Amino acid sequence: MTPFLSASDESPVAVAVIGAGEHGRYHARAFQEVSGARLAGIYDLNRERCCQVAKAFGVQAFDSLDQALESVRAVSVVIPATYHAEVAQRAFDAGVDVLMEKPITRTVPEADEVIRRAEACGRILQVGHLERFNPGVVAAKAVTTAPLFFEVHRLGVFSPRSLDVDVVFDLMIHDLDLVLWMVPAAVREVRAVGLPVLSDKVDIANARVEFENGAVANLTASRVSTERIRKFRYFQPYEYISIDFARRDALVISVDRSRTAPQIGFRKLPTSDCDPLVAEVASFIQCVRTRCPPLVGGREGRAALALAEQVMSCIEQHAGQVGLSSARPPGRSGEN
Repeated sequence: MTPFLSASDESPVAVAVIGAGEHGRYHARAFQEVSGARLAGIYDLNRERCCQVAKAFGVQAFDSLDQALESVRAVSVVIPATYHAEVAQRAFDAGVDVLMEKPITRTVPEADEVIRRAEACGRILQVGHLERFNPGVVAAKAVTTAPLFFEVHRLGVFSPRSLDVDVVFDLMIHDLDLVLWMVPAAVREVRAVGLPVLSDKVDIANARVEFENGAVANLTASRVSTERIRKFRYFQPYEYISIDFARRDALVISVDRSRTAPQIGFRKLPTSDCDPLVAEVASFIQCVRTRCPPLVGGREGRAALALAEQVMSCIEQHAGQVGLSSARPPGRSGEN
C-alpha cells in the first residue's frame, strides 16, 4: 500500500492520469505545470491512444491500471462516469488518492459507496468541479454574504463531444455545485424543463431551484446555442455580482447610501491570473501532501449529483406530460 505523505515531505507527488482523451491531456499538462507534482505516466484502455499521449508528454504508458496504481501516490480519473466507482475503489484499496472528474459517479448510491470506501481507507477524494477554482468565482465568493436570487447561463455551440450524456450532467452540474456552495440552506423545490434537439439526450435545459431560506436559482444550460456564454449572476441585499467564467473576472454593482443622493458604484474585483485546472490540480496535490480535506470532496460531489438527478427527474416528468420519451436509464446520470 502506498504510504501517506507527511506534511514535511517535499518530494514531488507521483501522479498518473487515467484516461487519455481530450480532458486527460488537459490534466496531464496541468500536472506538469505544478511544481509539487511529477507526472509519472498515462493509462487508457485504448493502448494506441495511451502510447501517443504518453509519448507527447514524455512519460510512461502504463500497461494496466494495476501497474499505474503501484507506481504513483495519486491519480486523476478522467474517464466516463460509468467507470468512476470501480476505478476509484481500486485506487483507494491500493492506497492511492483520487482526483475524480465530475460527475462523481453515475448514480447517487455509487457515490455513497465511493465516499464510504475513501473514508474507510483514509484516502483523499476530490471531485473536479473546476469552476470553484475560476479566479472570478474565487473573488466573488469572498464578498458573498446572503445571495437570494441567481440567474445563470451556460450556453455553448453544438459539438460532438459529450453527446452521450445529458446537458444537465455535462454543463449545468457546474453551476448547481456553485449555487449549493453559496447558499447555506437545503433545497426545498426543483422545477425543470429540457429537450433533446440535435441528439437523443437533453441538449437544452432550464431549472428553477428554491431553497429553504428563500433563495432562488434560475439556471439554463445549452449545447445547441449560436454563441458561447458562461455567466453567473446573483443578487444579495444592495449588491449585484456578475461572474464571467470565460473572462475569469467578477464585477460588483452596489449602491452607496452614505450620500444625500444614492450613488450606484461599479467595481471589478481583483483576481489572480491563473488557469482554473492548474489551480485545481495544485490544490489536489496540496491535499495529498497535507491530508487536508479538499475544497470539493466526495460529499460536495454527491450533493451536486443528487441535485442534478432532481433536475433530470423533473425534466422527465415534463417530457411525459408533453409526449416526449427519455432515453436515460432510471437512476443514472444519463451517460450510456
